[in-house]
Amino acid sequence: MMNPARLRPVDLARLSGLSTQQIRNYEDHGVLPPAPRTASGYRTFGDVHRRALLTYRSLSKGYGPTRATEIMRAVHAEDLPGALALVDATHAALHEERVSLRAASEALQALADSREAPAPDLRIGEVAARLGVRTSALRVWETAGLLTPRRERGTGYRLFAPADIRDARLIHTLRQSHYPLPQIQPVLDGLRRTGSSAALRTAIAARNTALTARTTAMLDGAGALHSYVTQG
Repeated sequence: MMNPARLRPVDLARLSGLSTQQIRNYEDHGVLPPAPRTASGYRTFGDVHRRALLTYRSLSKGYGPTRATEIMRAVHAEDLPGALALVDATHAALHEERVSLRAASEALQALADSREAPAPDLRIGEVAARLGVRTSALRVWETAGLLTPRRERGTGYRLFAPADIRDARLIHTLRQSHYPLPQIQPVLDGLRRTGSSAALRTAIAARNTALTARTTAMLDGAGALHSYVTQG
């Protein structure tokens, strides 16, 4: 039976399904706390290393191995505020992705509800009148890279194709919901990449499912981290 008070690299390797070299690398990289050496230079691990390894493995499932390594390294450097800041930053990034996905869903619903017949190319004033916005707003969106209307040969007037008008409508809907311009760009990119709102809607649903699974894994990892830092 394994004695948690004195563990060999091979014991931790068997516990986690890793190689003994990976266990040594984990200690070298700060994933595990420093291990004492015997007189002959062999590493000796204990229960704290076992718990650190299990904590890291749990964190990796939700936060990813790179961020999990950073968190464990900060903990073992006795920088708990730094470790928690990394946890917070990862959750904040996940929240921002959820906000963008929600924005995409709302914009697609607005597009579906508009039921607008295809239109010929329109000039900027006509598009502004159709959407109920100022022409200056359309210019701002173009400057931000959200719209790319072509220019009429000879006059240089902007001409908005049906796809441009669709994009402008999506932008207008999102701006009314107070979404900042940087969060709108991924919505438009997704719609242009998939070529249809149905395909993008399917992709959004799949990503939401993945985010839910990741959030659950992050909760498990955060719980393991809390146990590790409070048990000493």
